[in-house]
Amino acid sequence: MIAGTFDPKTFVERQVEEIKRVIGNSRALVAVSGGVDSSTCAVLTHMAIGNNLVCVFLDDGFMRLNEPEKVAEILSKPPLNLPIKIERVKERFLNALIGIKDAEEKRKIFRATFYEVLSEIARRDRCEYLVQGTILADIIETKDGIKTQHNVLEQIGINPRELYGFKVVEPIASLMKWQVREVARYLKIPSEISERQPFPGPGLSIRVVGEVKLDKLMTLKKATMIVEECLAAYKPSQYFAAIIDNKFKPNPNIEEIKRLAAGSLSIELKDVSVRVFNDRATGVKGNKRRYGNIVAVGSLNEGARMPPLASLLEMQRAIIESNPSITRVLYLVQRSNVKRKYSIAIRAVKTEDFLTASVAEISWDCLIKCAEAILKDCLDVSEVYYDVTPKPPATIEME
Repeated sequence: MIAGTFDPKTFVERQVEEIKRVIGNSRALVAVSGGVDSSTCAVLTHMAIGNNLVCVFLDDGFMRLNEPEKVAEILSKPPLNLPIKIERVKERFLNALIGIKDAEEKRKIFRATFYEVLSEIARRDRCEYLVQGTILADIIETKDGIKTQHNVLEQIGINPRELYGFKVVEPIASLMKWQVREVARYLKIPSEISERQPFPGPGLSIRVVGEVKLDKLMTLKKATMIVEECLAAYKPSQYFAAIIDNKFKPNPNIEEIKRLAAGSLSIELKDVSVRVFNDRATGVKGNKRRYGNIVAVGSLNEGARMPPLASLLEMQRAIIESNPSITRVLYLVQRSNVKRKYSIAIRAVKTEDFLTASVAEISWDCLIKCAEAILKDCLDVSEVYYDVTPKPPATIEME
């Protein structure tokens, strides 16, 4: 579908009437995250059923710094005037996820906890319906097995009425992200929301690569704030930080990877450093999910530490094509002289539909400034990398 064939006015009019028809005089619950999807659903439903909507923000511990208060302020003031309240459920989610390592297990535990909490709120506030911001890309990726989206249930055979006691209403499940933004603009949702970059339902839990630890999560929150401030001017479709334990494993193909990197970057073999992290990241091949190794490449040649993006993309392509066990290639931006527990990976992509994505071109000045700020403020981080892997073969998120 091309942009000119989608009319947000017609969509809004039809969906408001459909929500009225489905929910009637019953009460409904919506959990907003501050993202464009859930916020658009909340506004549509509020237009349809007014005070019968219960609107909550789940403060689950995996949001950005001070995010619950910021989002609640934006959504509760004019022109939206949504009746939003913050539910403090940090301990519930943290207790469920601390110590979990596997990416898919994190998503499933988050989903179970998310709906258990919402079920309790729905019973408390006598809500028969849950309204949620599932979009078409969520359904496609979950049904194809690329990853478990926390907000996809009935499409994969989960009956929310039986498990959680409510029926699910999904007003924008037929839309892609660009269409949701069109609807949000038409509804006059503030640009802080309508143009906001996507944020995963499980929050920062899936940007904590490998084991979820409290200190690791807090470091990621600091790095996330720095990356978002530094990269905002470039307007990537999505941009964020991920954190990885500085634990590495041997790989029989290290020398071959070094050779491929040296060739792509036009530097000598002795000037290439290559390490393979213990933890793995999610990739996609043939519309199917696969887990693979994360390779970190660096140049030891001070005069050739800032290659053009085209060379970095050529390098990652050569490495992954020759080594199918690898799903992600990171390139070193800056490192500390002191060995520390964690590395930060900066991720920035351009995409239209979030089903495929290209690596965003960010200036080296910006990347270095960002890395220096991270190393200064995050005292347990010793390396900062730029993720140079498109989707496919990587997913946009690390997990």
